[in-house]
Amino acid sequence: MFKNFIKIALRNLWRQKAFSAINIFGLSIGISAALVIFLMTYYEFSFDRFILDREHIFRIVLDININGSEGHSTGVQAPLGAAIQREVPGVEHTIPVFQFQGDATAKVSIARPDVDKPLVFKKQSNIAFTNAEYFYLLPHQWIAGSPQVSMQEPFKTVLTESRAQLYFPGMPANDIIGRNILYNNEITTTVSGIVKDLKENSSFTTIEFISLSTIEKTGLHKQFMMDVWNDWMAYSQLYIKLSKDQNKGLLEKLCTDLIKKNNPKGDQAFINAIQCRLQPLDDIHFNIQYPGIGQRVANKPILFGLLWVAVFLILLACINFINLTTANASHRAKEIGIRKTMGSSKNSLVFQFLGETFFITCLASLLSLCFTPILLNAFKEFMPDGMQFATFSKPLILVFLLALVILISFLSGLYPGLILSSLKPISTLKGQGFTNSDQSRRAWIRKSLTVSQFVIAQFFLIAMMVVIKQINFSMNADLGFNKDAILTFEIPRDTVKSRSKQLLQTINTIPEVGIASSGFLSPADLGVAFTNIKYDGKEDIKDNIQIRWGDPNYIKVYQLKLIAGKNVEPSDEIKEFVINEKYSKLLGFENPVEAIGKFLNFNGARLPIVGVMQDFHDISMRGEISPLVFAGNAGTFFHIRLNPNDATGQTWKNGINKIQQAFKAAYPEADFSYKFFDETIASMYVSETKTAGLLKWASSLAIFISCLGLLGLVMYTINSRMKEIGIRKILGSSVTNIVMVLSLEFVRLVFISFLIAVPLSWWVMHKWLSDFAFRTPLSWWVFLISGALMILIAVLTLSIQTLRAAMANPVKSLRME
Repeated sequence: MFKNFIKIALRNLWRQKAFSAINIFGLSIGISAALVIFLMTYYEFSFDRFILDREHIFRIVLDININGSEGHSTGVQAPLGAAIQREVPGVEHTIPVFQFQGDATAKVSIARPDVDKPLVFKKQSNIAFTNAEYFYLLPHQWIAGSPQVSMQEPFKTVLTESRAQLYFPGMPANDIIGRNILYNNEITTTVSGIVKDLKENSSFTTIEFISLSTIEKTGLHKQFMMDVWNDWMAYSQLYIKLSKDQNKGLLEKLCTDLIKKNNPKGDQAFINAIQCRLQPLDDIHFNIQYPGIGQRVANKPILFGLLWVAVFLILLACINFINLTTANASHRAKEIGIRKTMGSSKNSLVFQFLGETFFITCLASLLSLCFTPILLNAFKEFMPDGMQFATFSKPLILVFLLALVILISFLSGLYPGLILSSLKPISTLKGQGFTNSDQSRRAWIRKSLTVSQFVIAQFFLIAMMVVIKQINFSMNADLGFNKDAILTFEIPRDTVKSRSKQLLQTINTIPEVGIASSGFLSPADLGVAFTNIKYDGKEDIKDNIQIRWGDPNYIKVYQLKLIAGKNVEPSDEIKEFVINEKYSKLLGFENPVEAIGKFLNFNGARLPIVGVMQDFHDISMRGEISPLVFAGNAGTFFHIRLNPNDATGQTWKNGINKIQQAFKAAYPEADFSYKFFDETIASMYVSETKTAGLLKWASSLAIFISCLGLLGLVMYTINSRMKEIGIRKILGSSVTNIVMVLSLEFVRLVFISFLIAVPLSWWVMHKWLSDFAFRTPLSWWVFLISGALMILIAVLTLSIQTLRAAMANPVKSLRME
């Protein structure tokens, strides 16, 4: 029986070559997109799934809420881990994880017997100070050593197999034990253990472990603020594993109470605003509010958006199949009549059509394996590092593909099977397979499905245009500062301040440099820097106040506008402030001039306000402008505005080369790494840019599949109306008139889809734009252009067949009459 189904399916495929090609091609595009999206979502959701008892493992994070202004930190107070271990019951394991400050990398020197000079790795990442309990959470397999011994004493290091082979290539594990490693020319440790690398995907990226007790025996004790409770750094993270009977909410309260208990003399308003939270292990890879240093955070909304794209593309492909199959039902009416006359039941006929659909879907699936690498390249901006397409090496991918084939076969084949199997054998053998009511009902269903296709495609197109419009608005709006031709870089933290001053002077003498400054973060940056500051006259103002500092040239580099008072004076410490308009109004001054000469309390000192600057966007357009203070103080961040570039780009290239030479002369062992400020601004909208890219591909594929279906329906309509077209031509109808007659019905369907898509897309995009404090309006021309573009695409698709039919010789179509 199955062999018979295959024979019939092949015969029908060959008889209706064009429709079969459209069906297979449309299904293969939908399956390819679904497969790519499945690979991506499966990869992202596989993180940390291999860890035992993961529902009891948490990362402690801090939430801060001051007068409605929220802050979130993955870093915690350094002594919190030891305090929890001593004072909080129900915690099985406490795992502090400290990383080197700066960019969380270290200079590593390896003395080896086979080389004269030590091997030096200037910026090694994925290094952490932790304790033996770390290895009770992650199932690292030990090659040499053990957690009970290898991590107990100070100055001990455990390496993963990959890192061990990098440092000591070709050396057996037992011979590596006892070798020395020098970190940052300060700390020498001994290799005490080697573990195998984790093969599974994990948020834990550490592959080089230094015993936690090493911190206590070195100057790192002070750097990591191991005894400080009123401050913390992002480099200090804390993981815990709870006993199964411990209550999560109770432990959050106990941790919060510990912070308050150990801060009796701190700013109580600030301390009371801090809340400890237990972030579940499954949430770490996805929560963008708590990005850890060196940890990549996946964007769940984009992943769910991709899943919806996959659903819609599969749905579009199924609609194509249903439309074309039901449209061609008349060609198989006599076959159905004969089969029923010979004794075939309705169920067997439905099963036959489902089997044929399954066969066609299998062909489409094989073709989709060829399209998948192309789509992987198209979706590369969404692809996480480490994801690979290996169809036959991962059984789950084949299982998913088989499940998808079965689902599509059922969705695509059931309705046509029910329609065709319901035909009456007597009527079909007389050539009257469908009554007028049947024809009308099937035509109405085809029209509805076609409209549904173009509603989806139109929605994607409008959404893409709105997202791009918002990105352009954010990038081109007046941000309150100059962002062009400015590069920034950071110098090493150095006790010899004369070196940084000399470097700044040298850079200012470079002809290609307009002006240079040293200070803190740029006016707008990916990070935030809040400060605890109060106004003499109003002690109750406790809003989060952002802080920036720099020398007087800082304001000139970014062309910030002073609207009252004067710029700060050169200084090596904070002595005075320039505030922004937002903070001036918060303090109660209607006229900015009134703020000049008033005093702010900062770190126990009363410092004057000497100027007021115009507001600028210190964060992305999603947030409101923050109250901000700017102080006169040198810093480790250099801000350089280059002179205008020439047509060949040589001015900037020469200027950057000279800046690098000056940097290397001052800091010969440091790496020079710079970035342009406009790139920093653009990076604030990575999520929006990815959303726009997603919608671009979604709309392109949706339009392509919809147009495939439209082309198939037009071909069917023309084939069924060839004699009518011939008669119209003989009676004098022009080519233009015939094209309009054939196209008008389909253009009307596209227009109806536009009318449905407009309110739907307006509502969705209005909700999306509401997340932005500063947003572009939902302009009417966006909808008009997208509607006109969709109709134009439909007309071009229709013209492929309608022009050919209208220009055909009418004698051929009427010869059989």
